[in-house]
Amino acid sequence: MNPSRRTFLKAGLGMSAAFLLPSADLCAQAAPLLQKKIPSSGESIPIIGLGTARRYEDISTEAEKAPLIETIRQFKQLGARVIDTSASYGTAETVVGEIVERLKIRNSLFLATKVSLRNGGREAGLAQVEQSFKKLRADKIDLIAVHNLRDTQTQLRLLREMKQAGRIRYVGITTSFENQFPEFEQTMKKETLDFIQVDYALDNRTAGQSILPLAAERGFAVMINLPFGRDRLFSAVRNKKLPEWAAEFDCVTGRSFFSSTSSLTRPLPAPYLAWPRPSMSSTISARPAGACPTGRCAGAWSN
Repeated sequence: MNPSRRTFLKAGLGMSAAFLLPSADLCAQAAPLLQKKIPSSGESIPIIGLGTARRYEDISTEAEKAPLIETIRQFKQLGARVIDTSASYGTAETVVGEIVERLKIRNSLFLATKVSLRNGGREAGLAQVEQSFKKLRADKIDLIAVHNLRDTQTQLRLLREMKQAGRIRYVGITTSFENQFPEFEQTMKKETLDFIQVDYALDNRTAGQSILPLAAERGFAVMINLPFGRDRLFSAVRNKKLPEWAAEFDCVTGRSFFSSTSSLTRPLPAPYLAWPRPSMSSTISARPAGACPTGRCAGAWSN
C-alpha cells in the first residue's frame, strides 16, 4: 500500500471508525476531518457530509425521526458540515430543517438543496425555492442547484438573482442520468457555475471521460452522487476475498470494504472512491438503510 493511500485512508476513517465509540467519546477520539476548497470562493468544507435521498423522504413519526436526530447530532459532533437534500425528496427538507433547528446547529452547517420542477417557469421555481427556505427553517441556503436539468435556464437565472440578493451562496446543476450527459456538458460550457453534481462510481466512470475534466478546466466544484452505484458495489464484493492491504484499515470482508454491515463495523468513506480524481469536490452517498448508524452517509471535499 503506498504512503499516500495509507495517509488518506487513516485520515478519512476518522469519522467512520468513531461510530464504533460511545457517543461521549466521539469528539475526543475522532481524527479531524480532511477539508478542501470550493474553487469559486476558496471556502473550505470537510470531506464528510450527509445525503438525504430515500432515508429522509417518508418520515411521519417521532420514532422514525429519532435515529435521524442522533445521526445529525453525531454528524455535527464529528466536525462534519455538508448536508445535501432536495425539494423533490419528500419530507427530507422538512425533517432536516426541524432537526437542525432542534439541535441549534444551523450556523455550523453547509446546507445544499435543489429546485426540481417538471413543468418549470420562474414563478413556480420561486415558489418551490421559498418553500425550501421555509422547510429548512433557514434565512440563507448555502447551495441550490437545478435538479436533473429541469428548466435549467429559467431556474439558473432565478438562482443567480437570489445569490445576488444574498439569500443563497452558491448555484449549480445536477444529474444522475447518463443520457443527460451531453446536455449537461453543453450547459457547463455555457454557464458560470459554483457546483455541478453527477453520478460516478468505481463501476460507472462515464463522467470521468469529459464532465470531470471540464469541471476542473472551468473551476467548478464537483459533487458526486451514487458513489456506490446504489447497491451495485456492495453486491459485487459480497463473499469476495479482499487484497491483503485492506487489513491496514480494518476491512475483512468485501462488504466492509465499502460500508458497514448491519452491525457497526468500520465503513470505507465515500471519498476513497473519488481519490484518483482531483477535480472532484464532494461525494454524497445513499446507502441501504442499516448500512451504517447514519442510514445515509456522504463525503464532501472541494477542489
